[in-house]
Amino acid sequence: MPRIRLKPVTYLLLPLAATLALTGCFASGTSTDQATDDRISVAHMQPPRSAMNPLSDDAFKLARWSTAETLVNLDVAGDALPALATQWTQEDDLTWIFTIREEVTFHNGQPMTADSVVNSLQRAIDSTPVPRILDGVQLTVRSGGENSVRITTGSPDPLLPQRLSSPQLAIFDDAAYTPQTVNPQGTGTGPFELVDVDGVSGASLDRFDDYWGETAQASGIDVQFVPDGTARAAALRTGTADVVEAIPAGQAASIDQQLLTDVPMPRTNTLYLNTDSGPFADPAVRAAAREAIDRAAIVESVYEGRADIAEGLLGPALSYAQLHRGEPGYTAALGKRAQPAKVDGVQITLGTFTDRAELPEVAVMLEQQLEAAGFEVQQDVREYQYIEADALDGKFDAFILSRATVLDSGDPVAYLASDFSCEGGFGISQLCDTNVDQAISDAAKTPAGKERQQAIMLAEARVLGTDAAIPLLHERVIQGESPRVHHAQRDPRERQLITAETHLDGE
Repeated sequence: MPRIRLKPVTYLLLPLAATLALTGCFASGTSTDQATDDRISVAHMQPPRSAMNPLSDDAFKLARWSTAETLVNLDVAGDALPALATQWTQEDDLTWIFTIREEVTFHNGQPMTADSVVNSLQRAIDSTPVPRILDGVQLTVRSGGENSVRITTGSPDPLLPQRLSSPQLAIFDDAAYTPQTVNPQGTGTGPFELVDVDGVSGASLDRFDDYWGETAQASGIDVQFVPDGTARAAALRTGTADVVEAIPAGQAASIDQQLLTDVPMPRTNTLYLNTDSGPFADPAVRAAAREAIDRAAIVESVYEGRADIAEGLLGPALSYAQLHRGEPGYTAALGKRAQPAKVDGVQITLGTFTDRAELPEVAVMLEQQLEAAGFEVQQDVREYQYIEADALDGKFDAFILSRATVLDSGDPVAYLASDFSCEGGFGISQLCDTNVDQAISDAAKTPAGKERQQAIMLAEARVLGTDAAIPLLHERVIQGESPRVHHAQRDPRERQLITAETHLDGE
C-alpha cells in the first residue's frame, strides 16, 4: 500500500508544556480562613515565547499558575471533569451542550456568561495559527441560552470534552482580546490573578479573593524564568526559589534528594526503523535490532537511572498503559513478531539530533550494542532543524527520537496516527500496515473511557508487532521543592504546579 504524505506534525516534538494535556487532576482548594500572607517563588525553565498570549504555548504557564481556567478538566486517566462547565450532554453525533458555571467572576470584576465563553472559543477558532488542539478540527460555537453553550463539530468527535481542557482554550473576559493579541493580565478566572509580566524575566500573581471556588491559601506567586539549569539548581539549594521546574539530571546529585521528585512524562525515546527500504525493510532484521538493545544500560548510563525502561510506546505517565498489556489481544499482537535474523556486517545509518543533550549519548550506546550484534553503524547527528526533513523522507535506516505521546486532549491516538498510520504526517518508520491502520482507526472512533484505553493499547501492540519502532525509555522531569512547600502539584502533563491548595509553612 503506498504511503500518503501529509504535512509533518512537528509540535509533538516540543517539550510537553508545548505539546501535550492534564488539568485538575486532584481535588484542591482550602477554606478562606486558611489563607496566608506567604508568597510562593517559582523558577521556570522556559521564558514566555509569545508575550503570554494564551493562544500560544504560553497558555501552559497560565494553567500552571492557576490563573486561567478551561471549561473542562482532566483526571489522571484523561477522563473529563467539570470546571467552568458543570456538565455536558451530547445532543446528537455532532452537537454538544455545555452548561456554564454560574457566579464566576473574571479578575477584572466582570461576570462570566455564555456569551463570554462563546467569544473566547470563537477567538481561538479564528486565530492564526489555530491552537494545535483545533488543528484540522471544525467547530461551530454559539450561545444556547443564558447558561449554556452549543458546540457543533464537523464530524463525530468523541473527545470534544477532552479537547476543551486544553490550556489554549481557556476562557477570558472580552477585554482580554485585541486585534493583535490576547492579554491574560487581569482577565482570567482562576484563584490567582496575573498582575504583572516582566518580559522574559518574570511574572507576579496575587490571590483573587472573589474566586468562584475555594480561596487560595498563598497570597501570591512570584515567578522567575531561569533557562540555565545550573542556576535553577542553585536557586533550590540556596532557598531562593520554593518550587523549581526541570532540574537537570547532572545537577541532581548535588542537591538534597529529599527536595527532588521524579515526575514521569508522557514522552518516549524511541528507535524508529525504516520499514520501507534498506536492511530494516526485512522484519527479521528489525527483530535482530530489537533483541540487540539493552534499555537498562542506556537508562543507567545516560540518564543516571532517572528514566523508566520502556515496555511499550506509552509509559507510566498514562496510568492505564500497563494495566492492559497483559490482555489476550495485546499478547496475541506481540506474538506475531518476526524471529530475529542472524546479521553479520549489515550496514545501517543511524540518525538523531543534538537539541536534546542525551540523544547523542544514546546514539553512541546504541551503536555499540548494534555493532556487537553484527551491524555496522554510521552515525549522523545534527541540529533537529537540519535533520528532520531527511528523517521524514526515509534517508536513515534508524532514527532516535524523543517523542511526546499525548496532545492537549491527554489522548495518544493522534500520536499513533501521525507516526504509524499510512496517512500519518510524521512517519519516520515509513510504516504502512493495514492491521495497524485498522487498530488506530478503531481507537479513534471509540468514546473516551476504558474501552478506548483498551483500543489504544491494542493499537500500540499492533505497532510493536511490526518492530517499526523500538521504545527505549520514558523520560522523567525532576521537580524541586523546598521543605516549606505543601501541595505543589507533580503533574506528568505539566498543566498544574501551583494551585489554590499550595502553601508554605509559616515562618
